[in-house]
Amino acid sequence: MSSQVILVVEDEPAIREGIRILLGGEGYIVREAASGEEALHQMNDTIDLVILDVMLPGISGIKVCEEIRKTSTVPILFLTAKFQESDKTIGLTAGGDDYLSKPFSYAELIARVKALLRRYCVYREKKQTMALDKDQILTSGRLKIALDRNEVWKNGVPLDLTEIEYRILALLIQHPQRIFSTHTIYESVWNEPYFYSANSTIMVHIRKLRTKIEDDPQNPCYIRNVWGKGYRYETEKPCS
Repeated sequence: MSSQVILVVEDEPAIREGIRILLGGEGYIVREAASGEEALHQMNDTIDLVILDVMLPGISGIKVCEEIRKTSTVPILFLTAKFQESDKTIGLTAGGDDYLSKPFSYAELIARVKALLRRYCVYREKKQTMALDKDQILTSGRLKIALDRNEVWKNGVPLDLTEIEYRILALLIQHPQRIFSTHTIYESVWNEPYFYSANSTIMVHIRKLRTKIEDDPQNPCYIRNVWGKGYRYETEKPCS
């Protein structure tokens, strides 16, 4: 199941609900906005795709798209009742990535969503690889990690992490907001087949890691539990 986040911006409640149910059934996390103002308020770097109606009350979908493009390269799929070629051109010129005219089939919507997300993931991976090739250092909030020499700093102060703690942190920090099951963490970090009793081993290492990177290990800011699913490196809740 996917944990990618999709923001649906649509003023018609019935359409919004139908899209939410459809995408939720595919495993996506769906956030909703009924206006352009609400959509802009919700935008942050955890959003993986925006489904945006052109005809919105207040700020139009075209204007919303232009505002999003000032700070984000997130894919934008326009929905509209209009179908003239000129309308499509305006939407794409404003920064939209694709265009779907109402009424549309759910199968076509899902196909467009998956294609946009697939291309976006490839783009982000290439961009991250280019950045790492330059200095091999990632910065997130108060943390900085050197991926080429297994070093971590918090507020500029070096942290004394074990090899396992470092590898867990490196795995999570390179894929922010992605949920990693204990199964995946174990096989990625230990490089051996997962077995059920390894769950407690992972919990212990993450607990120790939290005592080193978190201001309050009981209320973690960076490594968050997603109950029943695993762990993720949090970017939506910044450390104060």
